[in-house]
Amino acid sequence: MSKELITVRVGLDDTDHPESGCTTHSFNSLLHKLSKIKGVDVLDRMLIRLWPYATRRTRGNGALSSRLSLPVASKEQFMQTCSDWFDKLLHDIAEFPQDQNSPSPALLISFGKVPENWYWEAVRGEVGLENREEEVNSSGITVFSHPDKWGIIGASSAISWNPPSNHSWELIAWRKPHLIGTKRIVSKDSVMQLSELFADTFMNRDPTADKGIIAPRTPCPVLYGIRGASKEAVESAHIWMQDVGTSEKCDLWASHMSNQLSDDHLSGPSFGTVISDPRVVKGAHASLRVISDGSGETLVAFSEGGPVNRLLRQLSPGDLVSWMGLRSPDEAIHLEKLKIVSASPRITSRPRCCGKSMRSKGKNQDLSCDKCKRKAPKYWLSDEWSPDIPISFDGWTQPPPSQRRHLSMPLELGIPS
Repeated sequence: MSKELITVRVGLDDTDHPESGCTTHSFNSLLHKLSKIKGVDVLDRMLIRLWPYATRRTRGNGALSSRLSLPVASKEQFMQTCSDWFDKLLHDIAEFPQDQNSPSPALLISFGKVPENWYWEAVRGEVGLENREEEVNSSGITVFSHPDKWGIIGASSAISWNPPSNHSWELIAWRKPHLIGTKRIVSKDSVMQLSELFADTFMNRDPTADKGIIAPRTPCPVLYGIRGASKEAVESAHIWMQDVGTSEKCDLWASHMSNQLSDDHLSGPSFGTVISDPRVVKGAHASLRVISDGSGETLVAFSEGGPVNRLLRQLSPGDLVSWMGLRSPDEAIHLEKLKIVSASPRITSRPRCCGKSMRSKGKNQDLSCDKCKRKAPKYWLSDEWSPDIPISFDGWTQPPPSQRRHLSMPLELGIPS
């Protein structure tokens, strides 16, 4: 057998349904089968999240890819294994509920270079299936897909991602098969200790809600996911979680390079001047208008945004603000970070005389002191203003951990510039 090695990229997406399955679990089973081929070596695993408003987004909106090395002589067996595995996947998902959330998986296999723009197009905007399918087919990539082909978008985006040096990691632990669908046992106390014992792990819990956020709440095979700055950090934390004895034992686990916490879905901070009072609707969702680069924009902060929502509701016309957010299909910008750069003066009080505020005597009349009858031109005092919410991170605010997108970089990891 030839010892010459070649590298291949494989990508997978859209194998799950809200009530069943998980693409990470499916991908792990594929890599397990491929690793049994003599000479095949799994070099890495990647988990990426894509544009949050995609029309056909899957649960978690993630896609998987991996680079593998294999002997040239094993290529035919490698391809046949992928084909057989995908046929079984299609058979298995046929048992899932048949509705608008039905999976439409695709498995892509590339032995050549992949355009990096496939990733950036899918993380920052809507990608049309017809155009992407045409690009993929013309690139010589092998495609196994469901007849609806939707998974091609995520799978192609995943194999085109080139991780930067500061990428994050996520370790995913999967449940024992007989426990899938039952209540997870992930100790809140152990999750709380994760952040204290493993400083290089992120987003383990939401202190504002006093709850852990590493375990999903759907009947999928995932037990938990631990995010961190390095492979060593997430694996050490996982080993501790399994050894501490207060959480469910996992069946399998694997570490993935990830674009989570990267802000790749956003461009840099924008600046503008507030030109309207905030509008607050039922549920405390708030919006206002700003002028930015000569155009009007609508900024929206939902009540779940916590500090971002509270800051937006305190803004007034004339305030100079900076923000990072995602433009929604209705063109409004849904805020993920917000900062007041320069506040316009706020009217605080009428001038005082004889220990009391002077009073207005009516339209077009001067102010007057009730005690000494001294009159003064009608004006109000104003002061520099600052919001009455705690603000750190150089003035930036962000939603609580449980309300942030997978892609959003916490301010603790970097201040926008």
